[in-house]
Amino acid sequence: MLATSKNLQHLIDDIEREVHYTASYIGKNKLNKRVMQAMATVPREKFVPLHLRSHAFTNGPVPIGYGQTISQPYIVALMSDLLALDPEHRVLEIGTGSGYQTAILAQLCAKVFSVERIAELNKEAASRFVKLGYKNIETRVGDGYQGWQEHAPYDGIMVTAAATHIPQPLIDQLKPGGNLVIPVAESYFGQSLMRVKKDQQGNIEMDNILGVAFVPLVHDEE
Repeated sequence: MLATSKNLQHLIDDIEREVHYTASYIGKNKLNKRVMQAMATVPREKFVPLHLRSHAFTNGPVPIGYGQTISQPYIVALMSDLLALDPEHRVLEIGTGSGYQTAILAQLCAKVFSVERIAELNKEAASRFVKLGYKNIETRVGDGYQGWQEHAPYDGIMVTAAATHIPQPLIDQLKPGGNLVIPVAESYFGQSLMRVKKDQQGNIEMDNILGVAFVPLVHDEE
């Protein structure tokens, strides 16, 4: 299924409906206009397997192989909104996957550095970015728990897999004034989407946004 104005409008309508339903949790009744424009621009069907493209514009996750998924569009939009990005910002993403969330971020900021643990997914995503003309994305294979120290600090950090706790290396690599958005798996209570804010003095404030369901963040223990 290829993108049409009808498909994209259906996707945007579903996202706006979810925002309305969850307004009391997320503290707003609409998302940033730049985020919604990115959601209406990036060709989601290019980031899902060919045999599943009929599901590209449904408001739900889609398997992409290797036990991974492309996230629900509403969650992609919400997490992007929570980063509060400006056009000149530099962002670190943990969990490239198929590259859909990466491409959304690339529409919102100057540079995206994305780390993927699975080499095959990284290779496929990197090729996809070239074919689609994204020139402000840099990828690598690695342990996302450790971030990407070489290019730190970052104005925003997004993690697209659920961690058992918020990795200290990611907090350390977050620029003062920046936001870290990450799903955290809490025992007995499922997963919660967390926003971590670092103020100019380096102090941390955490907000629990709402319940989510992500694949786990795998950490290569030393």
